[in-house]
Amino acid sequence: MKAKSYDWMARHNAVVERVKQGNVDLLLIGDSITHMWGGVPQPGGPGQFLWDKYFGSRNAVNLGFGWDRTQHVLWRLEHGEIDGISPKVAVLMIGTNNLGTNSANDIATGVDTIVSNLRHKLPKMKILVLGIFPRDAKPDTFMRKEIASVNSKISVLGKEKGIVYLDLGSKFLEPDGSISPEMMGDYLHPTPKGFAIWAREMEPTLAKLFGDKPRD
Repeated sequence: MKAKSYDWMARHNAVVERVKQGNVDLLLIGDSITHMWGGVPQPGGPGQFLWDKYFGSRNAVNLGFGWDRTQHVLWRLEHGEIDGISPKVAVLMIGTNNLGTNSANDIATGVDTIVSNLRHKLPKMKILVLGIFPRDAKPDTFMRKEIASVNSKISVLGKEKGIVYLDLGSKFLEPDGSISPEMMGDYLHPTPKGFAIWAREMEPTLAKLFGDKPRD
């Protein structure tokens, strides 16, 4: 996302206002990668064309915010974004913006703290924790190695009741481990093709957690 492309606090307030209306069954929590699904409360982005099919009928709200790190998500969860609702499922992917600033251990701790917060505030909600998506064109970069380390650490969350861990990273990679610009134009954010793969690959697990039929 480009600098100054949106007002962070205005988006937060819009989410809070939507949540106050109730009827929220699905939360998508994350950073700009999740933000780009569009949907509610702010339509638009490369994933928007998939929103209605996969998320709209599940009364979803997009809690993805550009540039967010784990600590920003925690702040948002403590300031009204999940108050007074009882969602069935939350999808969480966060941490890529912490890379290079925080250690893999610290990032994993941040993800774990978010999950603990969600479980405390919304104990009946199931949580789908996604491994951080790969980034950078080539497979042997610092970021790729750090992502692998973080994902290894947070994968253990999937052993807890009501939590599923899913790593879709390989679905975005070429056979040699590289990322094609057709999949991620900037080697970080999925293109419409990337979002279509994300939706398709996540859907069986999401439908199972939701207790409904997979969207074809």
